[in-house]
Amino acid sequence: MANVQYYDVILKPVVTEKSMELMGEKKYTFLVHPEATKSQIKEAVEKMFAGTKVEKVNTMNNDGKKKRVRGTYNFGKTAKTKKAIVKLTEDSADIEIFQGL
Repeated sequence: MANVQYYDVILKPVVTEKSMELMGEKKYTFLVHPEATKSQIKEAVEKMFAGTKVEKVNTMNNDGKKKRVRGTYNFGKTAKTKKAIVKLTEDSADIEIFQGL
């Protein structure tokens, strides 16, 4: 991955029912850059959110979905995505962007 800074690694948080339940276990879900590694994701979370300490990072690659484009027999695909579930240590501070949701 060429010249991707830590603030380019995390694209946006994932806000779903399942990700909200995981927050009770100090697990946070983010959409990340498709070429980001686990160590880059860990570094980005610790730098972007002060007081956080990452214990573990799990990633998953999702293929693009098939979508119909202009008619009945024309198909295209949406972009591939990558999600990361970040588990924080017990003594770590919570991530503020998820507070109040």
